[in-house]
Amino acid sequence: MAPPNVFILTGAGISAESGLSTFRDKDGLWSRYKIEDVASIEGYGRDPQRVLDFYNLRGGAHGDVQPNAGHIALARLEQHWKMRGAVVTVCTQNIDNLHERAGSRRVIHMHGELAKVRCHNCGNVTPRDGDLSINLACAACGQIGGMRPHVVWFGETPLGMDAVYEALAASKLFVSIGTSGSVYPAGGFVRAAREADVATMEINLEPSENADAFDARRYGKASEVLPVWVDEMIGSVGR
Repeated sequence: MAPPNVFILTGAGISAESGLSTFRDKDGLWSRYKIEDVASIEGYGRDPQRVLDFYNLRGGAHGDVQPNAGHIALARLEQHWKMRGAVVTVCTQNIDNLHERAGSRRVIHMHGELAKVRCHNCGNVTPRDGDLSINLACAACGQIGGMRPHVVWFGETPLGMDAVYEALAASKLFVSIGTSGSVYPAGGFVRAAREADVATMEINLEPSENADAFDARRYGKASEVLPVWVDEMIGSVGR
């Protein structure tokens, strides 16, 4: 008998242990930059190069970090579940590629991916190759000045939401890891899961804003809690 499908939501907390700055901590990115200047379509319209420079800086920082034990544990769970005919879907709010580098293959990037670029004019998405500049031309449409990071800015619609809700509805367990619960639509996933009779669990450094909505809770560093939880999950279905 196959184990239950699992839907996992990850936030900044899991990547913070790899050395990436979170947004909302007192020393986070938004303490040093104004959201409206570097992470909005309005900011891009006012000063596109400034926005591109911000993401070029973030891209350089991302290249120096490695997946941690939490990322690796989730990839191990996915691989074990796949061998038993079940599915683990990771939906991440993070724009890094640490899940993929750890070995996860079924990953939905609802906020986009820093390792890719998108043409603001025609929508074509390609792998990122070096720093972004307003002088770059789109390989698909040929227009210059519209190459932007393939990330979701504030006020824009998250990506892949149909796939997200399909995977959530097809699961028996929803696990939220390293996220504040304050950003929607991700903050509403736990209630959507409960309405669909999906069991829910929070794994976080500390209780999130919607912690009371979860059936089960575990607190501590993702790099410490996740390997233990994954071992328990694998042990529950047999190795």
